[in-house]
Amino acid sequence: MSNKQVTVGTSNTLNVSLESEAQIMNEVVVVAYGKVKKSSYTGSVSSVKAEQIEDRALTNVLSGLDGATSGVQIQSSAGQPGSAPAVRIRGFSSINGSNTPLYIVDGVPFTGDISSINTTDVESMSVLKDAASTSLYGSKAANGVIIITTKIGKSKKDKFTLNVSQGLSTRSIPEYSRVSAQQYYPLTWEAVRNAQPMGNPTEIAAANLFATNNVKKLLVVNPFNVADNNIVGVDGQLNPNASLLYPNDLDWEKALSRAGVRRSVDFSYQGRSETSNYFVSLSNLNEEGNIINSDYERTTARINVTSKFKEWFKTGLNLSGALTESKQAVNGVTSSSSFVNPFRSIRYMGPIYPIFDHNADGSYMLDDAGNKVYSTLRGEGASTGRNIVYETLNNKDVDRSISLSARTFAEFKISKDLKFTTNYAIDKRSVNTSTYTNKVIGDAIGLGGASKEDNVYTGVTFNQIFDYSKSFGSHNLTALLGHESFDYETTYLDGTKRGQVVNNNDELINFTTVTNLTSYTRGYATESYFSRLGYDYDGKYLLSASYRRDGSSKFAKDNRWGDFWSFGGAWNISKENFLVNSSWVNDLRIRGSFGEVGNDSHIDYDALSYYVNQPTYSLGFDNGSAGGILADGIGAPNLKWEKNTQADLAVEFALFKNRFSGSVEYYNRKTDGLIFNVPNPLSLGLDDRVENIGSMYNHGIEISLNGALVKTADFSWDLNVNASTIQNKITSLPQKEIINGSKKYSVGSSVFDYWLRDWYGVDSADGYALYTLDPNLSKPGATDERVVNGVNVTTNQNKALYHYAGSALPDLFGSFTNTFKYKGLELSLMFTYQLGGKTYDTNYAALMHTGNQYGSALSTDILNRWQKPGDVTDVPRLDINRNTQSSAASDRWLIDSDYLSFRQANLAYNLPKNLVDKLGIDNMRFFVNGENLILFTKKKGMDPTQNFNGTTTNRFSPSRVVSLGLNLNF
Repeated sequence: MSNKQVTVGTSNTLNVSLESEAQIMNEVVVVAYGKVKKSSYTGSVSSVKAEQIEDRALTNVLSGLDGATSGVQIQSSAGQPGSAPAVRIRGFSSINGSNTPLYIVDGVPFTGDISSINTTDVESMSVLKDAASTSLYGSKAANGVIIITTKIGKSKKDKFTLNVSQGLSTRSIPEYSRVSAQQYYPLTWEAVRNAQPMGNPTEIAAANLFATNNVKKLLVVNPFNVADNNIVGVDGQLNPNASLLYPNDLDWEKALSRAGVRRSVDFSYQGRSETSNYFVSLSNLNEEGNIINSDYERTTARINVTSKFKEWFKTGLNLSGALTESKQAVNGVTSSSSFVNPFRSIRYMGPIYPIFDHNADGSYMLDDAGNKVYSTLRGEGASTGRNIVYETLNNKDVDRSISLSARTFAEFKISKDLKFTTNYAIDKRSVNTSTYTNKVIGDAIGLGGASKEDNVYTGVTFNQIFDYSKSFGSHNLTALLGHESFDYETTYLDGTKRGQVVNNNDELINFTTVTNLTSYTRGYATESYFSRLGYDYDGKYLLSASYRRDGSSKFAKDNRWGDFWSFGGAWNISKENFLVNSSWVNDLRIRGSFGEVGNDSHIDYDALSYYVNQPTYSLGFDNGSAGGILADGIGAPNLKWEKNTQADLAVEFALFKNRFSGSVEYYNRKTDGLIFNVPNPLSLGLDDRVENIGSMYNHGIEISLNGALVKTADFSWDLNVNASTIQNKITSLPQKEIINGSKKYSVGSSVFDYWLRDWYGVDSADGYALYTLDPNLSKPGATDERVVNGVNVTTNQNKALYHYAGSALPDLFGSFTNTFKYKGLELSLMFTYQLGGKTYDTNYAALMHTGNQYGSALSTDILNRWQKPGDVTDVPRLDINRNTQSSAASDRWLIDSDYLSFRQANLAYNLPKNLVDKLGIDNMRFFVNGENLILFTKKKGMDPTQNFNGTTTNRFSPSRVVSLGLNLNF
């Protein structure tokens, strides 16, 4: 299917096209439903080639976009093997809806799992960013398009390729710094003591004794070799004779962590004859996560054949399949607060708690079978009653999936200038999720629980396209006319039971009580008509226009159709007479575009009213109950697409015999018809309905620079730099303001602006936390109000002044890559960076409690706390009664998001040609690759790339992967 780029998937725009000739990509660019000469393209597109990712240990192909192009932000993927990073192109088009791009694979929308695509099967990835590039995808292209092109046979002779690599996976971001076991007890003692009356020496002495006698009762466990009432003296110091009884049993992270092994083997065969091109591949990837019980295995296969049977007829078939099995680290990927999240438990487990129970002498306590007994007794802030090591080892959460993808096309050359192409594609994915919760420790204690969930996703695309091109002297005209239908179906089945009968059997038949059983089938369809016109004069002056009309089943009958369009233009200045013979300007052009696309990916039949079964309607006193139906949602018949209008202006250049090249681009995206929940009248009995009310815009500048800094016969040094800015502003809302956690949406503000209490600091007189006082809440004579340094402040967080306290958006983000080549050696170093922006670090805030979370870990920053009058610090006093006041959500927890990431390094060596020839092979390449090597941030443990909204969670930390590999061509 040569180089063809096709339509929309659902939420991402990703185009994957096939190429029949290697040189084609040097001459043309893939656009929606076709290809054009690169010099004749009016849109904004960035590309990543196969050679940029072929040596990298990328489990998910989208990770190859990180730092590769301007205007694209990547949210770091979780450390769970197989997890996908989130991608954003030129900001955010929706508040309540999806912001992910559309995926197009080999010319048609891709509705499968991106993780099922083998990286070594990919020929290129292209990112379409402006309206001229994306508008022909219509209602699904509001968030940009990513084009992935898989490989096809290019070699004139049969060619075999073998890629083998093996590496280790470890945690890439270190844990937050936390206090030791020896520090923890005295700190808790202090928090307990400070909550007691201490107005005179007698009360102080009583408070000290109270803390000494009760600190162990609160923390439950005494890990030292001294008596419970003698761990901390009345002076607040740890007993000098105290030593840990079982120091080797206190490291929960060590017990759960490992150096995971990553192995991959890829084999492919390709070639071409006079009439056909063919590519066949088989691959296996096996990756262990850096946490026990987090494993991923994927086996993929692909057959891609294109045949030209007649001068007027060409056809092709691209079949691919993937089998995957993913063992989850017990909800650790998606859950940030669950007790069965090992990453939460590792972070917040107090340093005094052992994994196993111990006898008074420190020896392990054993059960009747001689096995160590897992400990569950801890302070109330340390997941008492649970044991994350036992639960991670004995619970199960396994996803098994089968993905099948088929694409076929037929191309008829009707005349020299006109051809007709039809494409048919089907993506089918079946995912089976099996979970088991043990009956010894945890949520299903005494019972055991199991669930089975089946999801089947099927997407079918069928299109027909007429493509016309004609030249009249210096005038060149292209035209495209097409139709496309898209159908998508989801089926869901879920069953959960409790009451395990026989051990070591997690099938539902082995459980007694059904606690949940449900299923549903949902469908979605679109019908589309589209066209495009292109004109250029002598390659100097370029014009383009496109139009698409989409009908969607998600909307009410009167609003199902939407119109989407674009205009684009370019001026190739370097082809003008005054520059055509320039000795230093090789290419110079200005291009621009304007158009509108839509977004319906997040709408779930909200235009319709719903009724659900209600099995227990009461019929009145003494009459029992009967079944019936209940109104579950009121429809919004006026609901329409969120519409995204985008303007783009760019300058592209190449100088000094193409030694230096780049582009500078400005964009402005405006979204109208933002979908919000609007309150219903109380008489309806339903809270709200959805409507298109609201608008916002994003705008920014993108800069890409490429330089061949050194170029000799044996040595070269290339530098690639990109930088992007983004700004976001709300221009209309359905109400004056909407509070959403740490954000407040209002006209004139950004979706990413923080709305938080104004933290003032700590009163040096008594160590109380202080907030700037909201004058509207001030009361004369109130004891919780003070004046400090002439500023009205309060110790009551409920009277604090709220203000906009910065943004989660960066001021600047991008990457720089150095590539060095010396004879057969190649070294590539990529760094990504961000300047500006704030992260609301909820993880750090939880580690800065004031001692009332008995057993929960404390940050080492707590050592800088206020302890006596006159202490100047920004850490309040420890006091079990004042955690709510001291730890309230405020701008105290905002941390600068600046970072520098050593994203990847690759060192490769190609055997000399004379040696390769002696071995009878085409090429042999050895490489060492490192991913996620080092992250430099303002605060140890914090990952500012974790969420676009700037808030941290306790999710699976990203993995550092270092691998060795071999690439063999013969």
